[in-house]
Amino acid sequence: MDKLRALQFFVAAADHGSFAAVAKTLGASPSTISKAMSRLEDDLGLQLFYRNTRHLTLTQGGQVYADTVRKITDELSACEHRLKEVNDEPQGHLKISLPMSYGRLYVRPWMKQFNDLYPDITFELSYSDHYTDLIEQGIDVCIRSGTVQDNRLTARKLSPIDFVTCASPEYLKTYPDIQQPIDSPEKFSKHKCIQFRFGQTGKLMPYKYYKEGLLYDFFPDNSLIVDDGEAMSELCADSFGITQMPHFIARNWLDSGALQRVGPTVSIDSFGVYVLYPKRHYLPNRVRVFIDFLIAQLALIGEYSDKTWAS
Repeated sequence: MDKLRALQFFVAAADHGSFAAVAKTLGASPSTISKAMSRLEDDLGLQLFYRNTRHLTLTQGGQVYADTVRKITDELSACEHRLKEVNDEPQGHLKISLPMSYGRLYVRPWMKQFNDLYPDITFELSYSDHYTDLIEQGIDVCIRSGTVQDNRLTARKLSPIDFVTCASPEYLKTYPDIQQPIDSPEKFSKHKCIQFRFGQTGKLMPYKYYKEGLLYDFFPDNSLIVDDGEAMSELCADSFGITQMPHFIARNWLDSGALQRVGPTVSIDSFGVYVLYPKRHYLPNRVRVFIDFLIAQLALIGEYSDKTWAS
């Protein structure tokens, strides 16, 4: 086996922490990778990994070697990409991970236009609201809402998340005497409320309201609870009660008139919609043009990194 291939295996093993994960990513058997690492250690006269049955950990010398090898292989890969793509149109296979509601309501309707612009890019869409390990699963680009905590990834903010309090016109007819806007615990408590439960943590999303310029949480009593954002909006349109939903779910309902705003828009500083991709020296053209396309499409509907149409 050539030295460069062995070094690629080594960097991948250092990143993933197991030969099995490397095998899945690079298409080689775990035994092939293990033997390559043993030969590399023999050549160096240095132990690179501490091994146990489930995980690999770099030795001190292995960490120093990994830092150097990673720089070399990254620079070589970036150089190869630059040379290859100088005269190339964006092409290749793009694996995209999307959150359920945002992916269906925003991204999916735009994919035909993206395909028309870049016919040489094939793509694979995966929908999930749960944590996804981009590196382990070989995903090129991911969109997630909420907060970002993985320092292995580059995160670019697409927009804030604005929360909009909504109700159906039919529902409001049953409460003609209640004053709007509905923007305080006292007013929330006079209504039937639909509340969202996060599937990953099991926690309830509180209603948010401003008081004297500060943002507070309120948990309605006896609320109807649902763990799907689109179902929450559908129940609201069916006149089960009021709800507070993200702007990207509310948009079509408000445009159609099936729902209407009944309270002020609320933003949470730490919440946003982000596009994520693994950190690397050179971003593949297929990823770059997809991110640029998303930003352009969002601008057409009034959404930017610092504001949305709802604000």
